[in-house]
Amino acid sequence: MLRFMDWSVVAMGCVLVLGSLGGRWWERTKVSTGDNPDPGMRYFWAWLPLLIGLGMISATLPSLLHAPHPLVEVVDTLNFVLAVAVLVFTVRLGSGFFRSRSTT
Repeated sequence: MLRFMDWSVVAMGCVLVLGSLGGRWWERTKVSTGDNPDPGMRYFWAWLPLLIGLGMISATLPSLLHAPHPLVEVVDTLNFVLAVAVLVFTVRLGSGFFRSRSTT
């Protein structure tokens, strides 16, 4: 049962990555038709699911494939760097979002 749950995490990461790529394609078609979407939110919705999906895949897949321990450690380190990048990315976007909605 646990093996199935681990593979479901990998599958959900793949869905997020594919959804992000589909969202980027969709935004390209909207921009080519003349719509002017919000660039900050467009950037957010294009990159955040991609990064989270890659983090989900890289957190689970090496152990499921019985990779050697040094490789698992390297992937875990890269996953931590990815998590910090997502945190910084979200905080920067959130501060710009709340700053633009101030009443003063």
